[in-house]
Amino acid sequence: MGTVFQSLQLITSDKTSEPADYLYDGQKIEKISANSNDTSHDYLDCSGLLGSSGWIDLRCFAGEPGMEYRETLESLCQTLAYGGFAQAVILPNTKPALQSKNEIAFVQQRARQFFPTLHIQAAITKDILGEDFTEMLDLHDQGIRIFGEGTNPLSHSDRMTKALQYLQKFDGILFDQAYDPMLALYGQMHEGYSSTLLGLKGIPTLAEEVAIQKNLAILRYSGGNLHFQTLSTAEGVRLIRQAKADGLQVTSDVSLYQLLFLDEDLSDFNTALKVMPPFRTREDREALVEGLTDGTIDAIVSNHIPHDFDSKHMEFDLAPFGMAGIQTFAAGLSLLEKELGWPLLIDKITKGPARVIKMEEGEMRSLTVFDPKAIWKFDAASNPSLSQNSPWFNAEVAGKVRYVVNGQKMVKIDE
Repeated sequence: MGTVFQSLQLITSDKTSEPADYLYDGQKIEKISANSNDTSHDYLDCSGLLGSSGWIDLRCFAGEPGMEYRETLESLCQTLAYGGFAQAVILPNTKPALQSKNEIAFVQQRARQFFPTLHIQAAITKDILGEDFTEMLDLHDQGIRIFGEGTNPLSHSDRMTKALQYLQKFDGILFDQAYDPMLALYGQMHEGYSSTLLGLKGIPTLAEEVAIQKNLAILRYSGGNLHFQTLSTAEGVRLIRQAKADGLQVTSDVSLYQLLFLDEDLSDFNTALKVMPPFRTREDREALVEGLTDGTIDAIVSNHIPHDFDSKHMEFDLAPFGMAGIQTFAAGLSLLEKELGWPLLIDKITKGPARVIKMEEGEMRSLTVFDPKAIWKFDAASNPSLSQNSPWFNAEVAGKVRYVVNGQKMVKIDE
């Protein structure tokens, strides 16, 4: 017995197909004749729905181990399925950090019982302090190829150089959220007119630009594979575009919400909008859109950083950085569709991230089906996450996932 998605419009990187029927046989998805009358199948009417290969998120946070009050592996995996993701890369910023075989094995064993496939970004330095290296070769033997400091930048030049050199031994990938921590010190939002008007300490674009420029210079010297996470500045996009043209092994991503908000949106001190990197100017956003269009930016990520209610329910300058980004990901894509189009958006959450983490293409074994026009309320009743730190919480949004397939697993949302 299989499942037939009837009259589904499938989106690829270059087009949106005409409605057709697709059979999921418990292993893979393939197009079939619309005249099939096999009564052993379960038929799902997907008229008006869109589909693509399963979405991949390159950046999300689970608090387990150590900070389960923010997000457990179980709640994160439920949220990923709800948000349309078949696979995701989780950050290493737990307590203890994901830095040894013990922590890695614990997460791998826990993750196997849940719906999405989790890829672990292991810490590159012990306790994510930027000093002593973790046992990278041992972690690779445990199945790890992605390393980084997660929400911290790897700002130490010597550690950056040696990390890129060590990871070449097994074709590892270094993920980095590049910014100079001293230039961003005490900053609360983008440095500019709005920060001055609000009386908040700003984070200049220079903090990101200097770090990217330095890390690219190190990459030219050391070789290796470097992925820049959560770009936010026009100059950062330009630098990476030039690095790609020069033949460096460099990729990049951007947070979905970086394309939806500007620094001026913080005028009411909404702590749900306090994120790192901060929202920038309209000109920076336009450069990010151009970077997506021309291939400089390879992927769009949720940058899901959950927080408990009390952490965000305080003065703006005391609240932590981060936004819950998975629950309303489909709604965010729907807001961008008129500007960027579905084929480009889908490429940045399927083939783009797959290329970043060097996944081999093969038969279609994952599927995300969503309704871009469905109106629903994001509230406590519809929220599978432990977090609520979203500007859309308790609001109606348009765009909802209906079905997600990942290998032998299938989830029907709200059924």
